[in-house]
Amino acid sequence: MSALINRIKPLATPRMLLVIAVLVIAWCGLWEAFSIANVLSGIIIAVIALVIAGASPAGRAVRFGALFQLVWLVLVDLVRSTAQVVWEILTPADYTDEVIIGIDTRADSSAHLLLLTVSITLTPGTAIVDIDVDSGRLYLHLLHADAAPQVTKHVERLAELACRAFPTADLATDPAAHPVVVPNSGPLPEREDTAT
Repeated sequence: MSALINRIKPLATPRMLLVIAVLVIAWCGLWEAFSIANVLSGIIIAVIALVIAGASPAGRAVRFGALFQLVWLVLVDLVRSTAQVVWEILTPADYTDEVIIGIDTRADSSAHLLLLTVSITLTPGTAIVDIDVDSGRLYLHLLHADAAPQVTKHVERLAELACRAFPTADLATDPAAHPVVVPNSGPLPEREDTAT
């Protein structure tokens, strides 16, 4: 029991409380309602996710400018993608050309990857299919294959803002030490059918 308390105790810092609050807001957004049950379950889910992810309060700095940019970008995404999905539903012709792409995020920590995952999943029309936690590679399902380059750049921007808003210990002291670089992004290669 004390081991569990020792793993939860580091989450009581201002930085981690802010991460939990952002995750709870995203959770309530997914349920489309702010209720006591949603807030409490969101807190429980956020704490469990951060404990499993091994989140630490290292760095302790929160850069509010980057955080507000991240929140604004996610809100704009939410409105824009909702309108696009509504348009797809209301138009009689099917203009979708679905694709799964892989994006290397190079997130600084598992908490950044978790925040990035929640931010992407919150927007309609885009879903995360798989995550390689070791490499930070996300596999996203898109409704429009031709949007892959724009989505890749957009996810890069979200990853950059998440890392800037909640820097790790070494990044908090020297932001230029670890620039966010996202190589090898784009559509997955076609797989050949090996069945004979």
